[in-house]
Amino acid sequence: MASHQLSQPRDTFIHVIGRSLLAAVESVGNLTLFALQLVVWIGRGLPKRSVLLPSMYNIGVLSLPVVMITGGFIGMVLAVQAYDQFRLMHLETRLGAVINVSLVKELGPVLAATMLAGRVGSRMAAELGTMRVTEQIDALTALGANPIHYLVVPRFLACFLLIPLLTAVADCMGIVGGWFISTQVLGINSFHYWHHAETYVTAFDVLSGLFKSVFFGASIALVACHRGFHCGAGAEGVGRAATESFVLSFVAILVLDFFLGVFLNAVYYTVWPASVPLL
Repeated sequence: MASHQLSQPRDTFIHVIGRSLLAAVESVGNLTLFALQLVVWIGRGLPKRSVLLPSMYNIGVLSLPVVMITGGFIGMVLAVQAYDQFRLMHLETRLGAVINVSLVKELGPVLAATMLAGRVGSRMAAELGTMRVTEQIDALTALGANPIHYLVVPRFLACFLLIPLLTAVADCMGIVGGWFISTQVLGINSFHYWHHAETYVTAFDVLSGLFKSVFFGASIALVACHRGFHCGAGAEGVGRAATESFVLSFVAILVLDFFLGVFLNAVYYTVWPASVPLL
């Protein structure tokens, strides 16, 4: 009697979608468990100063040049691109208001966080991934030290605390850059520039941008540490973890920016229903 071999069913589009959805759900579940463990260890106590300060130096101090350059050029680009449109409407004196509102509410926090996701997030993912590949994390566990408390908590706290400060630096540099191009290059009166900026930029605008940056910093640290902590084997796994860290952090920044923007707008128009129009 001839034997019949059962052939494996070919993958269809439905199979591919199903596997992708299952992998996405598994990744979200692992990230959630990782975040819960992180919160538990933060609640048990802060890490030692000797462990926390190097992370704060690497994430905060060493990121200052990148953040300052990014913020300054954001303001200058905004001034150059918006000037012609405002000049056609004879509203060039309002340029300071538009530049500064755009900076402190949206562009400053988002672009600063994006640059930090590339510099800080990729570095953290690569560091932790290398430790995973070389079994340093397993060695910490064998010695009785919890790797999340020793490796992840300092990096998370440094991002959570310092990225809002770096965002404020980016905002200041952007404001200076926008003022310089607008007044010294495009010829707008400096008094009118600052008058309209002071009139339309509120404390809520500044605080809303800094409020967003807190969540951006937390998402960058969480995603980067998770990808590094669970990276694949070998150099390829470390490289993939660093790449995925930046991509996922950037997506998280944009998603958070949308939902936080909707929430903050609802809060603003509830507290101050009669707001002053910008133009």
